[in-house]
Amino acid sequence: MKEAERLCEILRKAQEPKGYYFNRDKNKALELLEGLLVNKARYGYMSCPCRLATGDREKDKDIICPCAYREADIKEFGSCYCNLYVSKEWNEDKIPHTFVPERRPPEKLL
Repeated sequence: MKEAERLCEILRKAQEPKGYYFNRDKNKALELLEGLLVNKARYGYMSCPCRLATGDREKDKDIICPCAYREADIKEFGSCYCNLYVSKEWNEDKIPHTFVPERRPPEKLL
């Protein structure tokens, strides 16, 4: 988990000023970050650990973390699809933690 913890700190510094926070459940966040690192080793890029990647960067560009759907998911639900990135309000339980539906178009799903 050391590498995931380093990634966490790097991304935190880049994303928090933009209003994107990691899930306050540190274990869940680190597991997801570890999944990003596994995908980076496997494919050469950090594809979303909650979706199936093809291994073709061009086909997967919409699910390279942070994915193309994060902004809309957080705006509507307070969390991205994976629950890795969340709003401050989500982390503080000021909004409900509801299921985030898949926004990726069906033709892109494997």
